[in-house]
Amino acid sequence: MKLRALAAVAALSVSALVAAPALADGRLAVTLEKPVSAKTKIVAGGAVFVCEDAACVATSAPSRALSVASCKALAKEAGRVSAFGGDAKALAAEELERCNASAKAA
Repeated sequence: MKLRALAAVAALSVSALVAAPALADGRLAVTLEKPVSAKTKIVAGGAVFVCEDAACVATSAPSRALSVASCKALAKEAGRVSAFGGDAKALAAEELERCNASAKAA
């Protein structure tokens, strides 16, 4: 019985280590062209962005959140985006253009 419990704990530990890179969360910062009228939470790409004034921040975002699709989802709610990225990478100008095609009308 103890051996089975130990095996189960070991299996869970290994699965947590394997899943960790897939769940490697990072910070994403977004700059809006115009500030939001009130503090707002927006879910886009599996990340929760907190928008206040002209800044939206997701403190724990999965890697898939750094995409044009996520940017579009955020822009639909918050308006045009002038910057969208993390510590290591940001969307390029042409990606921001595609993102802003879905932006909420001012």
